[in-house]
Order: sequence, then structure tokens, then C-alpha cells
Amino acid sequence: MKRRQESDITQFFEFLKGLADISMVDGKVHLPPVLFQPMAADDVATAVGKIALGPPVNGIVEIGGPEQFRLDELVRRRLATLKDPREVISDPKALYSGAKVSETTLVPGNNARLGETRFETWLTQSAATARAA
Repeated sequence: MKRRQESDITQFFEFLKGLADISMVDGKVHLPPVLFQPMAADDVATAVGKIALGPPVNGIVEIGGPEQFRLDELVRRRLATLKDPREVISDPKALYSGAKVSETTLVPGNNARLGETRFETWLTQSAATARAA
């Protein structure tokens, strides 16, 4: 059984830039090259609503996105879509929001409920929303 850690929380696509912001060291973004499975905030809301209205689970319900990524790679991709020139360094010793994480700390278990929105779909939707604003 995988032991869960305090840093083991659902990640949102919407937090990727903020994660870069808090991971700056000497003008560069330092992130560990660990797996994570972020999801769109809309999918999180849908999952929480279904769980809240469903029968009691008497336990922990894990949720995650439909795809796994390397943390450093996805933040690098997101910054590129924002035309953010910051360099992302794959740093195995880097902390994640102040915590040391292992290869799978940020990945939900096998029985997790997965959201439907893939990263590329979310990018398209968020770009369309930004243009409309």
C-alpha cells in the first residue's frame, strides 16, 4: 500500500503557472521530474459534486486527470503556451511546494476517479476563454 503524504493533493491545470512562480531559484524554475496527474478545475468540481451527492463512501476518494505527465515537462509546456521565457530545470532535488516528493507521490491510486478533460483540450478551451474576455 502506498503511503500518502501531506503534499499528495489533486493538481489543477490552472495551477501550473503558479507552481512555476513558487519554484524559482536563481531566475529559473526548478522542479522535480516526478509523475503527476493534474486535472481541469471543472472536472474537480464535477467529481466533488458527484461524491457529495452520492452514497457515503466511508473512506477517501481519490481523483485525478486522465493523463500522467512529468511535472517539469508539463510546466515547461504550459509556460511555452503563455510565451513565458523562463527556463524550467529538471532537478531531482527540487522541492514541490516546499516538500520532498518521490516518483509517484503526486499520482492517485489505481481506483481513483478520473476527470475527462485532457491537457490539450483544456489549453484550447482556456485560450478561447481568454480571447473572449
